Amino acid sequence: MDPTPAVDGTGNSGDARGGGLRDVVRLTIPAAGAYLVVLRTATASLAARADFTLDDIEDLRIAVDEACALLLVSAVPGSALECVFTLSPGLLRVTVSVDSFDGEPPSKDTFAWTVLSALAGEVASSTGPGRRVTIALAKRRGDRG
Repeated sequence: MDPTPAVDGTGNSGDARGGGLRDVVRLTIPAAGAYLVVLRTATASLAARADFTLDDIEDLRIAVDEACALLLVSAVPGSALECVFTLSPGLLRVTVSVDSFDGEPPSKDTFAWTVLSALAGEVASSTGPGRRVTIALAKRRGDRG
C-alpha cells in the first residue's frame, strides 16, 4: 500500500519527471470570502508538512488568499471554488479555479497580481472550459519569490 495516499482518492503517483512521490489534496468550498479561512489553514498545514520555512508558509497563505480574492470578484454566485494542492519534494503547487461571469483571467497589471507574483515563485492564469478561470502558483522550499 502506498504510504502517502491522496486525500481526494485519486491515488498517488510519481512526479512527471520521475522524481519521487507527490500528494494531491483537493478542496472545494463555496465561492464566498467567508470560507477562505479554510484554504488559508489548509495551505499553512500542507506547507508545514512539506517542511517549508515559517516565512514561506506565510507567503503561501497570503498568495492563496490573494489568488482567491482575484477570482471571487467575478465568481458566479452559488458556485464552488476549487483548490488543488500538489506536494512534491521541496515544491508546493496550488491551483484555484471558479466559474466566472466573464471567463476572463484577472488583470496582471494590478497591485494584487504584483503581490501574488512576489509571494509565489511561479504564477499563471488560464480560462476554460466554459467560463472557468484558474490561477496556478508554485513555490519551492526556501525560494523567497
